[in-house]
Amino acid sequence: MKNVQELQRRVSPAPKPQSLAWDGATLWMGSRETKRIYGIDPTTWTVGAEFAAPGTPYGMTAVGRELRVLCSEGAEDHRMVRRLLPGTGFDAAWAWPCPDDTGSQLSYDGLRLHVSQWYPKKIIALGADGTAERVITVPHGICGQVFVERVLYLVTTDAEETNEYWLTRVEMTSAGAGEPKCEDVARIPFQARALAWDGAKFWTNHREQNQIVAFAPVR
Repeated sequence: MKNVQELQRRVSPAPKPQSLAWDGATLWMGSRETKRIYGIDPTTWTVGAEFAAPGTPYGMTAVGRELRVLCSEGAEDHRMVRRLLPGTGFDAAWAWPCPDDTGSQLSYDGLRLHVSQWYPKKIIALGADGTAERVITVPHGICGQVFVERVLYLVTTDAEETNEYWLTRVEMTSAGAGEPKCEDVARIPFQARALAWDGAKFWTNHREQNQIVAFAPVR
């Protein structure tokens, strides 16, 4: 299995980049250290917007031009999905508790949000009211996810302290049609966090190096 083909490696505008999302024009990054969300122009690599999150922003995805952010909140580490409006900030009246009060990464398939549970190796599809509709089990721990044309791609690992990480492709099936087909399609040779797709390439974080990395799609 080959390594992913890196295309760019850029310095993160804030330390410990944790979450990523692409909304069609802006690359959004959430920092584990500052607990803030940054809107990055991918051409100039400048920050055009910045928001304080209501907790540690572990996961993030775009829903149209809005964002959904999975936050760890409070001393008891409650996991909540929050709504972020890039023009104004977080919507204080909108909040979904994560199933089982756990979760780290988010993705959106055009209809439903999907929450990943790293150590249980599960992806949970949420209904319109935030309740669990479907649970999908995958072979590895999940530390990034994004839908690309209805195919789910994951960043996965079996041992987070190593550099053994993979890009895993999940062929989604209709609800009730059994478990999807999962295949590791490339190695990611560093401790990656998050996954976003800008229409041409993937983005992930090399969090411990304070870098954001773009890599080519795997054919």
